Amino acid sequence: MITADDVLELPVAPRAPAGLRSLLPANSVAVSVIIPAKNAAAYLGETLASALMQGDVGEVIVVDDGSTDDTVAIVRAVRDPRLRLLHNDAAGVSAARNLGARHASGEWLLFLDADDRLRPGAVAALLSAARGAPRAILVYGDYNTIDGEGRQIGRRDLLKGRRKPSGDVLVQLTAGNFIVNGGIVLTRADAFRAVGGFDVSLRYCEDWHCWCRLAAIGEFAFAPKLLLDYRLHTSNTMNAAVRTPQDFLPAVARVFDDGLILARLPEGTASGLRQAAEIHLVTYSAMQAVRFGRYREAIAYLAMIGRLSLRSLPRAAIRVALARFGI
Repeated sequence: MITADDVLELPVAPRAPAGLRSLLPANSVAVSVIIPAKNAAAYLGETLASALMQGDVGEVIVVDDGSTDDTVAIVRAVRDPRLRLLHNDAAGVSAARNLGARHASGEWLLFLDADDRLRPGAVAALLSAARGAPRAILVYGDYNTIDGEGRQIGRRDLLKGRRKPSGDVLVQLTAGNFIVNGGIVLTRADAFRAVGGFDVSLRYCEDWHCWCRLAAIGEFAFAPKLLLDYRLHTSNTMNAAVRTPQDFLPAVARVFDDGLILARLPEGTASGLRQAAEIHLVTYSAMQAVRFGRYREAIAYLAMIGRLSLRSLPRAAIRVALARFGI
């Protein structure tokens, strides 16, 4: 059986031609930024400003998900013809993103969380990467982390020159979500709709499942730039203060029960990739626990990794240690 530690050595299956992979025009194309927002008044003004300052953004769609604070008032106070407001009636973040995508007119979609900030030139950098990889249906970059006050806490700028996968990335992506945040992603709108958008039955890691479905039908391209300020604070839904690995495991089951994904994986690899995905999510939980000073939980999660695969433990421990320093 192929184990989690063998993932990076796996071959990829040959890909059939995909009708969705049309060439990107030489001129700029419209980008739709979709922002699901629920009680996001504390940060939404910053988020909107960061999106509207992007010269290549044709529209910004805020989908209010049943807010009871000033979220709607903040959106209505912004005077910019590119800004639109939709209402989702508290149906959840995945339904909110899907609703925004259905109403989007851009050729490319970017899903920005209501408490994060795009960095200047982020969308232009992604579009440039797309032009350099005209067969890609998804392009993505990297991020740094900030705290609730907007102060930089990450030191990912130390990872200059780091490369993430491009091309056929399905094997690597099913082993763990190396994208992490939708605010660093441009995805072709036609491809996103073709795979059905985000699965509303998943409460967590629905983005990872969606990216895997996209990787099953087309190529990805990586832009090695920090494009987003990813805000970590105690009310984040992905915060280790309130989430455990068990919250994320339903997404693992969904990914490895998805016929579109399984049909594209090399024969005999699903079991090892599934174990790698579980280890990845437990490692992520440990990293988040360390970032928020919950060291006892982090140690417990590392012990869980040791029970899954002793060979994976040293690598996981290094990642957790680096997280302590914002890397």
